Amino acid sequence: MNILDKIVAQKIVEVEQATKAVSVEQLMDKPLFNEAVPSLKNSIASPEKTGVITEFKRQSPSKGVINGKVKVEDVVTGYERAGSSALSVLTDQQFFGGCNKDLTTARQVTTIPILRKDFIIDPYQVYEAKAIGASAILLIAAILDVDQAKELGALANYLGMEVLMELHAPEETNRLNPFIDVIGINNRNLKTFEVDLEQSIKLAASLPDDKLKISESGIHTPEDVVFLRKNGFDGFLIGESFMKTTDPANAFTEFARAIKVKAETL
Repeated sequence: MNILDKIVAQKIVEVEQATKAVSVEQLMDKPLFNEAVPSLKNSIASPEKTGVITEFKRQSPSKGVINGKVKVEDVVTGYERAGSSALSVLTDQQFFGGCNKDLTTARQVTTIPILRKDFIIDPYQVYEAKAIGASAILLIAAILDVDQAKELGALANYLGMEVLMELHAPEETNRLNPFIDVIGINNRNLKTFEVDLEQSIKLAASLPDDKLKISESGIHTPEDVVFLRKNGFDGFLIGESFMKTTDPANAFTEFARAIKVKAETL
């Protein structure tokens, strides 16, 4: 199996275990479940923000440990202060070193939208996302069929969350549906984990004009952001570039300043 198949296989096991440990009814009783959450799409579109979704990610299957020393509360508060449009928090533990507590902690210390970044394949995970404080969920088109994408998206919207659907190839656009709020193009091939920034440009033409578009992975410089914005992208999900430093919040602060300078000179 490739890495994506391994992750999904593990996720099936984890969901089965989670449903036995905590029921949906118990999730709905969690304090955060009935709290309103800020809008991901509105924040990305705001001219007062950078358009950058900053990510808290400790490790990945391709890179191993990226940063195992920083605290989530220190990083995300710094991201928000520097103008991050939203946060992306990894909650997968086995492959990315994350956990649900990371997202809840981020929710408790920030006010901007939070995307739960995980491999969501089951409605239980959508209820779980709301219970831990997520504003939006990630749906990866490559691991869902058309009916699954619609069911999970509809449930997320019903519970008051938005949906970012991640695409990797033109043929995956058939998973798009009215419940999708933001479309992301991942420049990383999830089967090989190789990165190609041009992927965003190639797929952009096949995306609906009425959806916000973000580019994910492989974005390292302010020039990359300017290039992608010129080609129709509204937002940019960046994690590893900041997380691999000793002070991710400061790294993003400098990056945000550079973006502003670049924009002013255009």
